[in-house]
Amino acid sequence: MRRLRHLTGLHRTPSINRTLGFLLAFNAGAINAGGFLVVGMYTSHMSGFVSMLADHLVLGNLLLVGSACGVLLSFTCGAAVTAVLFNWARVHHLRSGYALPLLLEALLMLLFGLIGGTLNHQTPFAVPVTVLLLAFIMGLQNAVVTKMSAAQIRTTHMTGVLTDLGIELGKLLYWNGQAPPQSQVRANRARLRLFTTLLGLFTVGGVVGAAGFKHIGFIWVLPLATVLLALSLPPLLGDLRRLGRMLEPEPTAPKGLD
Repeated sequence: MRRLRHLTGLHRTPSINRTLGFLLAFNAGAINAGGFLVVGMYTSHMSGFVSMLADHLVLGNLLLVGSACGVLLSFTCGAAVTAVLFNWARVHHLRSGYALPLLLEALLMLLFGLIGGTLNHQTPFAVPVTVLLLAFIMGLQNAVVTKMSAAQIRTTHMTGVLTDLGIELGKLLYWNGQAPPQSQVRANRARLRLFTTLLGLFTVGGVVGAAGFKHIGFIWVLPLATVLLALSLPPLLGDLRRLGRMLEPEPTAPKGLD
């Protein structure tokens, strides 16, 4: 329980950030790949939707322009809600600033798993509610990881991870020759391990998510939501206990005997 509390607590260390990042990378890979099987779109990264908006704006297909705008807006709103929750917790001196968005993500994933099959009707953005819901969830998670790691860790999309991994591999393969020690190029092996693990867990999560959604369906998301609940509840329960102690009436001194 103590370890779980540290993962989503306000006190951050590189080790804690990495552990939480690994868990969330697996989660994002599972939602992204598995979600594609049920909604037909990858909802964890927005580059494709920005390109979709530009392409169909030029082609005059306003229906698909609206679809892209809807997904982009949903993802952005998810990130904005994370910022609101985190700053509300900070202003009120709570320790659950990172836990609150993850709790909301877990609850929305439970909703998706339990009634996802009934959410396929179209929205004014010409995309199913499920697509907007998954994009909102990924916006929540992306903002949490960005904020807690000062943008050093990414879990919902691998473009930046692959770029950073390639940079470190290039430094690792660089031949220094007779260069003096102070000017030699050295790879950061800790960052290499970080990026490789994030990429690997995102991929494994994708395989697990795709297999789960293919053979089980929407309900497969429930174990993923349960993990997020386990991560988010300890700091929240700690805040509730502190609030309870603050609201307890102070004991009054016994009156003297006449």
